Amino acid sequence: ILRRPVQSGEFGADMKVSLINDGPVTIIIDTKNKE
Repeated sequence: ILRRPVQSGEFGADMKVSLINDGPVTIIIDTKNKE
């Protein structure tokens, strides 16, 4: 077993995320339900 420190935190916590996208976007949506 690896002996490394374990991080602690809160599961499902709200997080502030800053994201900047600069460029073309490709979105592919695939579902198993083909009705």
